[in-house]
Amino acid sequence: MAAEGVVHGPRPYRAMTAQDRRDRSEQTEGEPVLDFSVGRANENSTPYIDYHSVDVLLSLQHPRTEEPAELTFYITGQIQELLFKLLFTEVNRVRDLLFDDRIDDALWYLHRIERIQRVLTVSWEPVSTLTPTEFAAFRDELGAASGFQSYMYRQLEFSLGNKERRMADAYRAVPWLHEQVTRVLQAPSLYDAVLSLLHRRGLIPKECVPVDHAEPYVPNPLVEEAWGVLYRSRAESPGLHALAEALSELNYQYSRWRSTHLLTVERIMGYKPGTGGTLGVEWLRRVAEHRFFPELWSVRTEL
Repeated sequence: MAAEGVVHGPRPYRAMTAQDRRDRSEQTEGEPVLDFSVGRANENSTPYIDYHSVDVLLSLQHPRTEEPAELTFYITGQIQELLFKLLFTEVNRVRDLLFDDRIDDALWYLHRIERIQRVLTVSWEPVSTLTPTEFAAFRDELGAASGFQSYMYRQLEFSLGNKERRMADAYRAVPWLHEQVTRVLQAPSLYDAVLSLLHRRGLIPKECVPVDHAEPYVPNPLVEEAWGVLYRSRAESPGLHALAEALSELNYQYSRWRSTHLLTVERIMGYKPGTGGTLGVEWLRRVAEHRFFPELWSVRTEL
């Protein structure tokens, strides 16, 4: 049920300066303001509700059964969608910084991405407590709904370089969504920006930098050789060496999320087929073996 007085879209607000906050703290002698109407711009809300759109957020849960465990599954899925959005935003920020040769700034945001990924992985913990009978009590109500259909997840994969046109074409039935996902498919990925940077630094020839960003990336031995040079001469290019390890950490954390997904699904439903038409656990096992930035992994065998 929607909350009373829910406001959708942009919210009115009243900004506060540092001086405003100091004045308020002096007036209350450091105690919290218990009149929540103070500073609000909406008579049906509070400043906190308005800032986070809490009333909207808490009105978006609509379980379809009386099974208590369904809410755990439902909210965890929504949390992961929000984290996909956050990761997608930050990955594109890093991409743009690398195109601008701002490696130090990119490394800072890659550090933040790693922390977000850790939260994403641990978000499986509540779902992992579901017993097979609890999950079975509401699974039929999912119908054909599957996480495989998540467009934020798909855009995140594309932004990291895992491009495949048919995955975008799957959204053709929803024109606005197909257009949005296709734009991301055709845009440069994070790895495209990395390869462009390596080219500008004279480490790989221009031919190694993808031109058609919508095509799946094909590993190149010259790129692997360039990463090998960077690892063997760390002191000469510390920024690029740090970038290589930050990208490896990003992939490592992403693979941890995929592997935890696999184990969680296996624990709560065994080897049943997935709702999206896949073989379930077997499909997830194959997906978990995928690696972004492939030469960064293959070069480790040669070092």
